[in-house]
Amino acid sequence: MNLFAKLQARAADGRPVRAGLIGAGKFGSMFLSQTPSTPGLAVTVIADLSPDRARAACKNVGWDADRIAATRFVEDAAELCRSNDVDVVIDATGSPLAGVVHALAAIDNGKHIVMVNVEADVLAGPALARRARAAGTVYSMAYGDQPALVSEMVDWARAAGFAVQAAGKGTKYLPAYHHVTPDEVWSHYGMTADAARAAGMNSQMFNSFLDGTKSAIEMAAIANGCELDAPPGGLAFPPCGVDDLAHVLRPRAVGGRIDGTGMVEVVSSLERDGRPVFRDLRWGVYVVLEAPNDYASACFRQYGLPVDSTGRYAAMYKPFHLIGLELGISVLSAALRGEPTGQARAFRGDAVAMAKRDLAPGDRLDGEGGFTVWGRLAPATESVAAGALPIGLAHGVRLVRPVARDSVVTFADVEPLAETPALAMRRETEAMAR
Repeated sequence: MNLFAKLQARAADGRPVRAGLIGAGKFGSMFLSQTPSTPGLAVTVIADLSPDRARAACKNVGWDADRIAATRFVEDAAELCRSNDVDVVIDATGSPLAGVVHALAAIDNGKHIVMVNVEADVLAGPALARRARAAGTVYSMAYGDQPALVSEMVDWARAAGFAVQAAGKGTKYLPAYHHVTPDEVWSHYGMTADAARAAGMNSQMFNSFLDGTKSAIEMAAIANGCELDAPPGGLAFPPCGVDDLAHVLRPRAVGGRIDGTGMVEVVSSLERDGRPVFRDLRWGVYVVLEAPNDYASACFRQYGLPVDSTGRYAAMYKPFHLIGLELGISVLSAALRGEPTGQARAFRGDAVAMAKRDLAPGDRLDGEGGFTVWGRLAPATESVAAGALPIGLAHGVRLVRPVARDSVVTFADVEPLAETPALAMRRETEAMAR
């Protein structure tokens, strides 16, 4: 609770925290909009495939001409990672392969790294975080995104003496969404393809939010960051409003929908027939607590927490998250406290590629949110044992064997992958599965 005081001290000393941003898209732009009003924080370098587009993004979020002129704009992310005027590197690219390369470059150059890129984190985050710890740098989830916010809630709960029964987020979900393609996505968002195109919206990216892939990725990140378990059959997406979290997400043995304790799960804002859930959590995050004793259980009721019928389980939730507007918390925590806002500490959950339709030899996979595969959450031990292809590597590779609809795509089903830093770090991560 003294982060702002530390920041003020740096501002008074004329030693601002210096951030370098890779990728000036939507998430990056939201972060950039906050930096002029954050004393003691400076964005010194921005790397983007189009520096002119990045300059335009800065102008669009309200930067004045002097601030833009004082910032270096480069195409090469490696140059940013080597820069002497950068303390914290932010990867906001969304590319898992590029994200691993950027994280390694930051760590090798003694920089802290904040991974907005959840895709890269789920692909190889446990190994990347271990490398950063060995180098004495911070590898961190991005505050404002759900995995970091849930990690904070889980840490609070455990530090306060509660057991964590379940943790996760809300989303809009129906089972049929797993097979939606980018050509069909906009009707589910209540808009036309022409309107989306005019707004510069990417159909494949938005489809990854709808078809369950993004939920699988984010829950895998939470499982790995909080050492929670992934459901063996994948996410169930039970319909649930905020008043029923403790009831629905308690163990099945006492009447709930969770197979065990200490699990991640996503709740749907839609009933299975498409009706809206009452007081849904579509934009929020939650944690379900278990009281350690009868006294704590009684306190749950006394202080108004939503509880289940036994009074033993209670829910805490945050109804919204502000994405990149909150990202500065991660940057400052790394630079001023030497602490991550969430970090992969084990390999407990994985996001694996599932066939959206019957696939044939010669078909080329198009990755997250595309026409060929969707991502499903799986326990890491099961994923590794099955040789499952992670969704982060399921882009641009060709099948050599048929895969039936809704079946797991494995490494054996695709042509040999190119030897890349991402594949090497993935192998290190798989060796950590337990």
